[in-house]
Amino acid sequence: MKFSSILVGLTMLTLSVSAQNKKPNIIFVLADDLGIDGVSCYGADLFKTPEIDKLAKNGIRYTNAYTAPLCGPSRAMILTGRYAFRTGAVNQDQTGEFKPSDEIMMSKILKTAGYTTSMIGKWGQLPLGPAEFGFDDYMRFYGSGVYSNTNEKKEKYDLNGKNLILKDNEYMPDLMHDHMLEFLSNHKKDPFYLYYSLVQVHGEIKATPETKPGTTDFKELYTDNINYMDKLVGKLVHTLDSLKLRDNTIIVFFGDNGTAGQASVIGTVNGKKLIGKKGTMQEGGSLVPLIVNWPEVIKKGAVSKNLIDASDFIPTFAEIAGATLPNDKKLDGISFADQLKGGKANPRNWIFTELGNDWYVRDASWKLNRAGELFDMRNAPFEEKLTPDSDSTKAIKENLQKILNELDPASGYLDRGDGSGRHANKAANKAKKKKDNN
Repeated sequence: MKFSSILVGLTMLTLSVSAQNKKPNIIFVLADDLGIDGVSCYGADLFKTPEIDKLAKNGIRYTNAYTAPLCGPSRAMILTGRYAFRTGAVNQDQTGEFKPSDEIMMSKILKTAGYTTSMIGKWGQLPLGPAEFGFDDYMRFYGSGVYSNTNEKKEKYDLNGKNLILKDNEYMPDLMHDHMLEFLSNHKKDPFYLYYSLVQVHGEIKATPETKPGTTDFKELYTDNINYMDKLVGKLVHTLDSLKLRDNTIIVFFGDNGTAGQASVIGTVNGKKLIGKKGTMQEGGSLVPLIVNWPEVIKKGAVSKNLIDASDFIPTFAEIAGATLPNDKKLDGISFADQLKGGKANPRNWIFTELGNDWYVRDASWKLNRAGELFDMRNAPFEEKLTPDSDSTKAIKENLQKILNELDPASGYLDRGDGSGRHANKAANKAKKKKDNN
């Protein structure tokens, strides 16, 4: 009996070492407009996400993961590992201006380690297309939140250079899943990187194929979309199991920014309302769910309070894959690969968030913005207190200001629009519409 126990232990150790040494597949699942108030393992009161929760139960869940509070700048930071004042992705319009000669995305970096790469779903405000930035395979839709055709519009999408039109009986999230299945089936023997950019739960919130006919209530429709997104995550895991790819595949689940609009009004976490939402520089704009699942490597059910910045994915995936990072670009990310393996190397002391002509640096307890305002974040994400200067906070403020001075975002790209980070003409269009209605 004792010998059998030793043998089992040695076998499990061998599997764990093998999983860590063999190049793993990497699937990055990016949910659209999903804050922590939409995921039940984060304490969401209104929504249940059992499939996403399973990833957390068998992986690691981060409670302090941050990104830019708007989709274009957020996605640019995720894929380049660089802050917006370096790339120009400071607003929705300027995100579309940088070129492959200027910025190197995750796809090209991982290809240096022999990875086949695919992008499926929303490309959004990013420039050109996935192929120009090194993706071997792609299926992208146009616009921000495409689900199905309407009477007024037939939706277009691009499948590896072929311009296609969505059929009336097709649902874009299902079409994306089908292409994902095809890609995974064709590359079972390759190490692969999949950037899987979901539609849900971006507005306009519409009925899913499982919505009860005639449903018009926003909360019911939104709940259906949360449920369908969760179902797609479950189908992804099932697909990996059926292809015998699960054990050597890392799944990363992340939100591109906080919860948006009407959904941010109804959502709560453990009975409390978050402060801020998508597009704001408050906590709810940038704090997002981050779950990493890597069988045989990550300790099951782990919860980490370590700070994670969206720029960290580039160095983390490169380290795991054994890829070569560009040496002619200033990368802002810090690898957290060692954390995933149970180590404690290189924990972040601060994160940086930027949108338009505003920015802040934040550590575990305090936040300092461009205007020099210091906020007590010890009760975040439910409260952030503006704190007057005092002897007790002098050293805290000086330390955060030193970080901002070293970053010096004002010397980089600035918002050429209205400074909000949104589309430059949005404020003008709203003003014109208001004037026309008066």
